[in-house]
Amino acid sequence: MFHAGELAVQERAGVRERVGAMGARLIRDWIPDQHRAFFAHLPTLLVGSIDAQQRLWASVLYGAPGFVQAPDDRHLSIRALPGEADPLRAQLVAGTPLGLLGIEPHTRRRNRLNGTVTGVTAQGFTVEVDQSFGNCPQYIQARVPELVHEARIPARVEQHGTSLIANASALVARADTFFIATAAAHAAGHAGAQGVDVSHRGGKPGFVRVTEKDGQTLLLAPDFRGNSLFNTLGNIAANPRAGLLFIDYDRGDVLQITGAAEIVWDGPDLASFVGAQRLLRVAVTSSRWRAAALPLRWSAPQQAPQLAATGAWR
Repeated sequence: MFHAGELAVQERAGVRERVGAMGARLIRDWIPDQHRAFFAHLPTLLVGSIDAQQRLWASVLYGAPGFVQAPDDRHLSIRALPGEADPLRAQLVAGTPLGLLGIEPHTRRRNRLNGTVTGVTAQGFTVEVDQSFGNCPQYIQARVPELVHEARIPARVEQHGTSLIANASALVARADTFFIATAAAHAAGHAGAQGVDVSHRGGKPGFVRVTEKDGQTLLLAPDFRGNSLFNTLGNIAANPRAGLLFIDYDRGDVLQITGAAEIVWDGPDLASFVGAQRLLRVAVTSSRWRAAALPLRWSAPQQAPQLAATGAWR
């Protein structure tokens, strides 16, 4: 049920025995009917992928509700394709592992599905299920999406190395949400427990910060108590790389970051944020910024109730 990286983190956190019995009940190789209906009315879908250079990327696809369908309990059909500048575009070939996350912020519902691409057409692609499981509503900021116009992907996409542009740094500094893609295996082509995963992280604005003054290369994010499966941290323990996605919910801008990841178990930064059990440090190796890439805008957020008990960076 769990690979070596997940088991190591569970052991260090002291939850391995409890989670071992729980995992078999939570993680399935099929999609429950409730999840099939849930995916079918979402306007967005988060996707994690690994490129030919073994870099992790988190992406977001969008469409009118119904663009994601589960024709049966073993497959998810997505009628959408990423833009040409999105790293996901090159990974959509049969046999590629992907991590998928459906999230409905205003109800704080989310479900994850990890699987393998089985077919690609001019309109979209199909994924066969390897792992399917729900997630709790903790740390999700409630906000309602609204379609405002058809997306006009800018012809010029800002691409950078280890330094984030000013707009990107500002988005990170005020973010209350991001998505993270990880993978247990260094090489693509592994499904199931060795495949790709994408998950949600939420906190108070400022819970992610840029720490390198010269190149703006490091991000830190508190890791709060969750389901204790440690899929994301377990992947990082096995393969220290990650892809981050930040969305500007007021403007539709999208920031994608890929880099080297490290779990921070203790230290003064951790102590300064009440409720954080670990930190994630990501050294940026590449980033892509797309202005107004999404035709959606979201309402002002209602902060997740769990965040009232957390601290803030000093």
